[in-house]
Amino acid sequence: MDQNLKLYNLVKAICKFLLKMFFPYEVENLENLEFNSSGYILCSNHVSNLDAIFLMVIHPEPICFLGKSSLFKGKLLSFFFTSMGVVSINRKTHKNEKSMKKSENILNAGKVLGIFIEGTRSDAGKFLRPHLGTALLAQNTKKPILPVCITGFKKNNRIKIFKKTKICYGKMLENLNFTNLKNSSKVIMDNIKSLRS
Repeated sequence: MDQNLKLYNLVKAICKFLLKMFFPYEVENLENLEFNSSGYILCSNHVSNLDAIFLMVIHPEPICFLGKSSLFKGKLLSFFFTSMGVVSINRKTHKNEKSMKKSENILNAGKVLGIFIEGTRSDAGKFLRPHLGTALLAQNTKKPILPVCITGFKKNNRIKIFKKTKICYGKMLENLNFTNLKNSSKVIMDNIKSLRS
């Protein structure tokens, strides 16, 4: 099923209203969000369940996120997240060929693919070890990567109600050397880390 843009834009509008009321945020380097019709990977750290919502609300283009397979339990949730363009991925196995193929198709169609490179939330707000999937997708599709860092409240970087969250965008990473996926993933993660001030 293709992403339902009417539903996506409706959910985006509702979330934007709720964020303004309860979870204020500021955006840095918004000029890096230039329109790119060839497709790219939006790559972020992961500190809360609201991260995807922040990015969806801020980003001018629709994003198709990679999401954990447990989100798709039940017909209603499966229909909703699929309609929103979320690609299911099983974090407990390395056999995700179907998810990788869907992700490649999204990128090759000129769309934005959202990935949380750490693979899971960092409850303590610290940066976790990056997974290799982002670098692998960029290698297979030859698409650039736009790094973004989400920083929550005070030292533990928790997202708190009525407290400001900062979303900082880096510059597009292009022509990375992907001969070593581990090193490439470290480069991507280092770019994200450098955006936290």
